[in-house]
Amino acid sequence: MNLASLVFDIARRLPDAPAVADDRQSWSYRELCERAARLAGGFRAMGLVPGDRVILSLENCAEFFELLLSCWAAGLCAVPANARLHPREVEYIAENSGARLLVATPGLAETLAPLDAMLPVVSTQTARYDALAAHDAVAPTPNSPVERAWLFYTSGTTGRPKGAVLTHRTLLFMSQCYYADIDRVGPGETHLCAAPVSHGAGLYALPFLLQGARQIVLPHFDLGDVLDIIGRHELVSMFAAPTMLTRLVHAPQTASADLSRLKTIYYGGGPMYVADLERALAIFGPRLYQLYGQGESPMTITGLQQHLHTDDRRLASAGYPRTGCLVKVVDDADAELPPGEIGEIVTKGDCVMEGYWQNSDANAETLRGGWLHTGDLGSMDADGLVTLRDRSKDMIISGGSNIYPREIEEVLLRHPDVVEASVIGRPHPEWGEEVVAFVVARAGASVDDAALDRLCLDYIARFKRPRRYRHVESLPKNNYGKVLKTELRRLGEGDPA
Repeated sequence: MNLASLVFDIARRLPDAPAVADDRQSWSYRELCERAARLAGGFRAMGLVPGDRVILSLENCAEFFELLLSCWAAGLCAVPANARLHPREVEYIAENSGARLLVATPGLAETLAPLDAMLPVVSTQTARYDALAAHDAVAPTPNSPVERAWLFYTSGTTGRPKGAVLTHRTLLFMSQCYYADIDRVGPGETHLCAAPVSHGAGLYALPFLLQGARQIVLPHFDLGDVLDIIGRHELVSMFAAPTMLTRLVHAPQTASADLSRLKTIYYGGGPMYVADLERALAIFGPRLYQLYGQGESPMTITGLQQHLHTDDRRLASAGYPRTGCLVKVVDDADAELPPGEIGEIVTKGDCVMEGYWQNSDANAETLRGGWLHTGDLGSMDADGLVTLRDRSKDMIISGGSNIYPREIEEVLLRHPDVVEASVIGRPHPEWGEEVVAFVVARAGASVDDAALDRLCLDYIARFKRPRRYRHVESLPKNNYGKVLKTELRRLGEGDPA
């Protein structure tokens, strides 16, 4: 079973149906699959063989979908990379995954050109890319459903990204869960990709591709463009990170926009304030679906259906286990806890990753007992309603992106005058959380915030950079020398917004 085969079947049945469009081009399903088949032939001509990995470092564009399908048609595993990553981070992903090729959009290809010494870097919108797409077509052939389809790099508590291996079966199960829990989908519908296609928007485009619906890809989230598409196209669905939904809710133009063609906004990826949800419901009505998941079980663990957005108890929760997903809350010994007690949320099902790419230690810890240990703390009511309480890992979620403090701390400690650093997330009304760094300088030295900013920008993506630095004489610690981040969060509450 190959996902590309299923989309090619749609092209045979609905050849002229609109498939993918961005601000430069528009393809029917026939055109999309013909291009993908020729690109697959180009990959084979380069010497790539089934099982090889291809990094897709792309800003939002239609080419993402032809490349995804071409990888699968050629039996390759796609490795989508966030377009906002620092070149050093992409370099690590290339090394860790053992990728044989990197395809990037023009601006990113220029930035990533130094990686050409490690693997070929091909830019879209170039003669070289066009030549790849001019080869003889390669039709996808059925394969094992456990063949690897998508390597989803998600940072770990060590600060180093880990590649969650998602198979064709994983992504098909995810798509079928969409139909079971969120919406039935059909030709004539529109899926709007306004969030990065390397993550949730790209993953959840699959349920629409598999049913012959149209993808409209925006280069980035723009309020005017989003509302314009909702006003002009039929049955529009879209993924929104909480920060995107909040911006929609608070924008004056949303209240006067024509929302009659909007079908569903499914949202997730971070905390969403109940007050903002209530405002969203007042504007959008019963069109909101909340989902909870992670890269290791792509956006498919629990969900709150549209008709259940009715009371504060449910609105403040993460919903109920998704169709076909087992979910429970366990203690430190992995024993299931009674209703209402707080522990770690674990899940099992066909949507759970195969494991982390070549990381047996992390697999043994995260997949112990056959359950995915999410690292999230929560509780489950007697009726199965799951509520997230906290994160056992210190992950920060800002604007829908995962940020891991250890990674930032290690960069800050590169400064010769920084002896200690600890990073926390502080609640932010628009972004969910913002990054705050507590820094201890060497005795007799002072550390300039601008210097710390420059250091961060040399090593990590801009969106991970601390928004505020707190210079302190020491960090609060317990008797074992562990930094008390709860104390730092308390101190952070006193900062001006």
